[in-house]
Amino acid sequence: MKHFLFIAFILTSVFSNGQIVYKKKLAMLGSPFEITVVAKDSIQGNQFAEMAVNEVKRIENLISDWIPTTQISQVNQNAGIKPIKVDDEVYELVERAIKVSKLTNGAFDISYASMDKIWKFDGSMKVMPTEEAIKKSVAKVGYQNIVLDENEKTIFLKNEGMKLGLGGIGQGYIADKIKALLQSKGCTSGIVNVSGDINTWGKQLDGKPWTVGIVNPMNKNKVFATFPLEDSAVETSGSYEKFVIFNNIRYSHIIDPRTGYPAQGIVSVSVFAKQTEIADALATGIFVLGVEVGLDLVNQLKGIECIIVDDKGKIHSSKGINSKKYKS
Repeated sequence: MKHFLFIAFILTSVFSNGQIVYKKKLAMLGSPFEITVVAKDSIQGNQFAEMAVNEVKRIENLISDWIPTTQISQVNQNAGIKPIKVDDEVYELVERAIKVSKLTNGAFDISYASMDKIWKFDGSMKVMPTEEAIKKSVAKVGYQNIVLDENEKTIFLKNEGMKLGLGGIGQGYIADKIKALLQSKGCTSGIVNVSGDINTWGKQLDGKPWTVGIVNPMNKNKVFATFPLEDSAVETSGSYEKFVIFNNIRYSHIIDPRTGYPAQGIVSVSVFAKQTEIADALATGIFVLGVEVGLDLVNQLKGIECIIVDDKGKIHSSKGINSKKYKS
């Protein structure tokens, strides 16, 4: 579950040097989608927005595991049966996702879709699942059982019942692709927000960087820090609305694909990077790894920073972030 508050000051009616800021907001991929661009007029702004919307649809029809005709769905339907040839774009995305899976020791795993949905976070679950049921729920998960053939550009899932789910990286990928597309079409400045996966380029009309604010997980109506984003991305994952409590232990809706148990100890992770794709995948992985291991991982990665809020409300940040400087 991603929760992010975009707080850049935007006025679609303000003109500056013959330019306007044009914003379009709608629901896509079952989530909020927002595109904001600097354009010469509302006609051009709408053209850029339509390009963004069409790019979402194009990629969704390649990688969604909910649409039965996509290439990823074809891979899932043929798990344990045969390899499926896919477009280079799909192959390379899966290849990069497997690299992040390895980097996080499986805390992020694109075969998470193979999990049995035994945890309910809608208030209906009154008893904790048994240890046996939890173990069984992740029996088919394991990125190690994804076989890639670089020459043939095929993807094969070794075990019947395995499934790829690109939800933890796909939205970030879409944000990156929209940015690249609009830049190639002459859009010099904008911000794309795909359900909390945010990527920016250029500056606002007043010459200042786009600004984002991170919601305080303990009080979702309050922003605890604001950050300038200059040609960079951020993604925030949070569990402060979806969780269950058993024996005074708080279990988040983000499940550790290695164990089947929900992640504990963290309520919010924000990852800053040049690309939304890596921020998206790492945010999930860090959430599962926990504060100490997650920060240690980020501090070893060049160009990546993060802010973690634990379940006691304490803020932890990677070496390159001075959170006091950006506090609201």
